[in-house]
Amino acid sequence: MGLLSNRAERSEIRPGDHIYTYRAVFTYSHHGIYVGGSKVVHFTPQRNADSSVEEPDSYESMSSSCPTFPDCGFKLPNSGVTLTCLDCFLGKGSLYCFEYGVAPSVFLVKVRGGTCTTAPSDPPESVIHRAMYLLQNGFGNYDVFQNNCEDFALYCKTGLLIMDKLGVGRSGQASSVVGAPLAAILSSPLKLLMPSPVGVATVTAGVYCMSRYATDIGVRSDVIKVAVEDLHGDLSWAEEHHEEAVERAPSDRLITG
Repeated sequence: MGLLSNRAERSEIRPGDHIYTYRAVFTYSHHGIYVGGSKVVHFTPQRNADSSVEEPDSYESMSSSCPTFPDCGFKLPNSGVTLTCLDCFLGKGSLYCFEYGVAPSVFLVKVRGGTCTTAPSDPPESVIHRAMYLLQNGFGNYDVFQNNCEDFALYCKTGLLIMDKLGVGRSGQASSVVGAPLAAILSSPLKLLMPSPVGVATVTAGVYCMSRYATDIGVRSDVIKVAVEDLHGDLSWAEEHHEEAVERAPSDRLITG
């Protein structure tokens, strides 16, 4: 792994590592926890039983014929937490390892979200315990922006949850999606003051990076440490409010996790 890329070889990863791979020509990344034995625990959208369309992160069709791991694709009913082999997790993508405890300067240099955090990781045995516990108990409802695969992996690695249910999730990818338009909006008035496109671009990039940094779980003040055994109550609270919000206004959903 280097400053600009977190790409790793299979021989380099260890149990408890947070790994990811890119999908759809680097459009987004899918994250999981490597638990050893060429197995990965990760969080995927629950497939709609009434739909014949595969979800972007669905591994059901791939893992059902997996020649490597007989139990590949194991998950409980109504749960998105899945156990698959490393081959099925990666698909045709390359392997990357998420970094923890990076310096703020390194975090800001890595412009793309979803690759690192300033928060330190817990010991591998704690990480694996959380992942396996959630495999048996679930991680709430999948939400692209507020409770996704990266949020799952971040929780397994740190045990941190966000107290503000209305805020942006832990995911660096989600922060990037929010941060880019925000940077463009905040920097647009500067076009009147800065005739140089380079100056405007520099300021926009700076606002974008700072907005990402401000939402990183390593610097946020609205995060708390929650034991995985106590997580179910928090998720149940969120799910109840999630359903109420959907009934009131489909566009105003609360988060889970």
